[in-house]
Amino acid sequence: MAKSPRTSKATAKKAPAKEPATKKPKAAEAVATDGDFVLHSLQDAHEKNPRYDASVEEMMEFYEQMLLIRRFEEKAGQLYGLGLIGGFCHLYVGQEAVAIGLQSALDKDKDSVITGYRDHGHMLAYGIDPNVIMAELTGRQAGISKGKGGSMHMFSTEHKFYGGHGIVGAQVALGGGLALAHQYSEDGGFCLAYFGDGAANQGQVYETFNMAALWNLPIVFVIENNGYAMGTAVTRSSAETEFYRRGTAFRIPGMDVNGMDVLAVRAAAEVAFDHVRSGKGPVLMELNTYRYRGHSMSDPAKYRTREEVQEQRDHHDPIEAIKKALMENGKTEDELKSIDKAIRSRVADSADFAENSPEPEAAELYTDVLVEEY
Repeated sequence: MAKSPRTSKATAKKAPAKEPATKKPKAAEAVATDGDFVLHSLQDAHEKNPRYDASVEEMMEFYEQMLLIRRFEEKAGQLYGLGLIGGFCHLYVGQEAVAIGLQSALDKDKDSVITGYRDHGHMLAYGIDPNVIMAELTGRQAGISKGKGGSMHMFSTEHKFYGGHGIVGAQVALGGGLALAHQYSEDGGFCLAYFGDGAANQGQVYETFNMAALWNLPIVFVIENNGYAMGTAVTRSSAETEFYRRGTAFRIPGMDVNGMDVLAVRAAAEVAFDHVRSGKGPVLMELNTYRYRGHSMSDPAKYRTREEVQEQRDHHDPIEAIKKALMENGKTEDELKSIDKAIRSRVADSADFAENSPEPEAAELYTDVLVEEY
């Protein structure tokens, strides 16, 4: 399976390690004695079936969901430019296949999701009403967090979506807590915890890896590797750029996945989720993806060339890939254009709804601050 292209990696020769007084078992012997093979088994399973065998109906659903995220985010960018959205705003354009491929495989009655501040796409992937998401972006009372969270802090406990977090890497530790809650209550669910390549270097991430492995927690750690963290290429900020290996020290199996192909993501999700549901502990997935916009709306993205971005759009776009597959399965250009037109109209309606919704009352400042009243 071809990986989504990323910056070439520098290699360095290491001096041969001094042989210990007592020799450790060779690789083949270690497999038999301590189960290290488990660290590779999920990747092996994924590579045997690298793409999900979706029906035409499922591909149509993936297409519509990814297109909704794309058009919604484009509209959010426009509203930000008009001053209707303030503060920070991080768009998900280009990364749609990750949220749709993974969340389409969840049991939405049991499983929980937590992510960082690039969270609009994950909310839409859950099927949450675009009106309340756009209203939250514009700080309106009708927003899903009553206009007090904005772009970075959206929640829906009804959907078991626990944010939207602005502290880099904090959602990983919180995700460990959600996984512990699933385990404690024996509800059969697990936590899907997203974070980025930049957050992958945070200390609390590794503390959570350690506890998750020790306690055999039901959690899937998902690194959305879009190549740049905020504005620094992974090769300049990370000594180990193959992020799916990061769990090896904790005996957490890793998976390397093309995050620009929704069918590849869904196939990998099936393998990872089955592993966790069967009580075998945490999994680490690296989804190699690419964002077309800057880190946030205030980022001019001068650290990469226009040609690089255009190459990704032209040859790796997840929506164009599923569109091509649909046309190969009998769908016409006119049918797909009709869907796009309907989605554009739906997103325009959400923008109108947000603009015409009132701002929160001043008294709203004092609500939902503490769990109990004091």
